[in-house]
Amino acid sequence: MFKGSYVALVTPFRKGKVDEARIKDLVEFHLDNGTDGLVPCGSTGESATLSYDEHKRVTEIVIKTVKGRVPVLAGAGSNSTEETLDLVKHAEKAGATGVLLVVPYYNKPTPRGLYEHFKTVAKNTKLPIILYNIPSRSGIGIPVETVVQLAHDCPTIIGIKEASGSMDYTSQLLATLGANRFTVLSGDDSITLPLMALGAKGVVSVIANILPAAVSELCKSWVHGHAGRALELHTQMFPLIRALFVETNPIPIKAAMAQLKLCTEELRLPLVSISDENRKKLLDALKVCPLIKA
Repeated sequence: MFKGSYVALVTPFRKGKVDEARIKDLVEFHLDNGTDGLVPCGSTGESATLSYDEHKRVTEIVIKTVKGRVPVLAGAGSNSTEETLDLVKHAEKAGATGVLLVVPYYNKPTPRGLYEHFKTVAKNTKLPIILYNIPSRSGIGIPVETVVQLAHDCPTIIGIKEASGSMDYTSQLLATLGANRFTVLSGDDSITLPLMALGAKGVVSVIANILPAAVSELCKSWVHGHAGRALELHTQMFPLIRALFVETNPIPIKAAMAQLKLCTEELRLPLVSISDENRKKLLDALKVCPLIKA
């Protein structure tokens, strides 16, 4: 179900408020440019600084605008199991295709705590669940053994967004579960192609916010056996991918989108606008990327 290029949607703001009209515009932009699925309210969507009412509203807007044309994998994770359940139940009611659940952050649960957290959520929803492993943000990773146990015990836990940066993690996971049984999506644009070579099905992409067609083509090229074209696209995007992570995501991607007139650069504290030095690096990378239309 979840394969190809899923864009990690930014949440556009205007004068401190969620810009609902711009969200709708961005959804249509992605649908027009081949994006395979949408992921609202993740890290790139600044979910950490959205109120729960805003979080739910953004999810609703995306689902209603999509109208079933592509899957919507709604970000619904939290470091509280009770709050996660609330967001998951809302996503299910709103019509999401599935939910993306980040490893609980800050409180650093043990592997048994992680298992009980995700199992509790899985028991209380019919939606497919994609786990989200991102140790750099959550402070801990979810061990492969815990993922395997969850996959065996919870039929609705069908995959993982993998952002640890470890090739071995994906290799071990798929060697144990099998790529046909369990879906891995890259959580890092710079290693989407290597992870797909190991058996990943696609990516939840940041750069797809500005290059939706190229990221989708990369994924499809690999799947259809056109490895040379996939590598060409990876190579063309790679310098820009690096520039998009010169500061904390989503600071650079919002600056790039503002430059391309896709949305404003507005962020919410404690995130602040990109530094002058890094802005120059980003703009230089945009200028030389052959996939960016002048």
